[in-house]
Amino acid sequence: MKKKYNSLKHSTFVIVSSKMLCLILVLMLLFMNGLAQTAYITNQNDNTVSVIQVSTNHIIATIHVGGFPQAVSVSSDGGKVYVGNYNDATVSVINTATNTVTATLPTGINPQGVCVSPDGSKIYVTNSGESSVKVINTITHAGIATVQVGPGPVGIAVTPDGSKVYVANYNYNDVSVINTSTNTVSSTITVGSGPLGICVSPDGAKVYVTINSIDSVSIINVSNDSVIGKIGVGASPVGITVSPDGNRVYVANQYSNSLSIINGVADTVLSTLGVGNLPAGISITPDGGKVYVANDQDNTVSIINTAVDTVSTTVSVGAHPIAMGNFISTYTSTASIPCSRFESDGITIYPNPATSILTFHSQLSTLNSQLLITDIMGNEVYKETTNGIDNNIDISNLSNGVYFYQINSEKGIVGKGKFVVIK
Repeated sequence: MKKKYNSLKHSTFVIVSSKMLCLILVLMLLFMNGLAQTAYITNQNDNTVSVIQVSTNHIIATIHVGGFPQAVSVSSDGGKVYVGNYNDATVSVINTATNTVTATLPTGINPQGVCVSPDGSKIYVTNSGESSVKVINTITHAGIATVQVGPGPVGIAVTPDGSKVYVANYNYNDVSVINTSTNTVSSTITVGSGPLGICVSPDGAKVYVTINSIDSVSIINVSNDSVIGKIGVGASPVGITVSPDGNRVYVANQYSNSLSIINGVADTVLSTLGVGNLPAGISITPDGGKVYVANDQDNTVSIINTAVDTVSTTVSVGAHPIAMGNFISTYTSTASIPCSRFESDGITIYPNPATSILTFHSQLSTLNSQLLITDIMGNEVYKETTNGIDNNIDISNLSNGVYFYQINSEKGIVGKGKFVVIK
């Protein structure tokens, strides 16, 4: 059933010069990341996605997707956007480099929430028409599992470590917790009448859920999956997002046309800000400087300057924008960097880009192999003996940029490639 919001070997000189050129290009790329960030707004009544350039707040593309698009989620590397089409029972896959639809994937009935796993390998889709979550492999586009949850699942979010997925079951007043290693429901948490939007704090400690029918936000402790508090907000809260540092939580209140700003440490409301008519989806830029709110009845997006908590501008988009989920891209893909390209050779690394911990996963055991990481100038920055199939590497001391890895065994090189550090 549709909810109200649905209406809502050359010379050394040459080698060094090549590396210097690549370094310059990488630095330029990192500088341009902010300029390249984009917001993807689903317009449910005209079956389109409006693409807003964050640096200018101008619409740079309009993408046609499936019927009645609502849910949206951007991959952690910013390369893909997944859009849930409510009427078509599909997800449209958008390539952000070209802003075109590259694939359409079948889901269950009435998809209303989408989230991408932190490593980008899977998407989780809530199917409100059949009380399920479909798990889809983003590489093969094949369905991995269908998990039965509570009635009317809508909002969905995954923990930063990818171990749990939280699902807001609108028609059953609870949140289902999915164990991603088994794709089964590990617990069910009663939160209040009409849970709708959902997000996880950056440290993975708390989950915030908008309780649409009782004008509040419930807070869940991730460690034991219990409700540890409730916060009163505006009328009929829908979308919710949290700042990158976890200090602020922003809630779109549909029937009071407002935004509640919550202190993410004390879990109290700091202030309330007026936005457009029937605000629904909400998302924040990676630097925490701007919050974007999709206003369903206004056909607009309100853009808030978080330094002063005021609406800095309003952008007109398509018909009845809703944009439930994370709709702002985080990074520019590094695929276009004209440096040496390496094959992965069965080695998977994630997340990429990374900030503090990088996981190396091999299809075969790499026990007693040596992992070597170098910077773009060829300087060794990390070396250790790997311990098997999975290796978690602390890269918190590395500066922003592109790095190359190589795994050597007694048989030679078993894997090599590159990754990006952005903090």
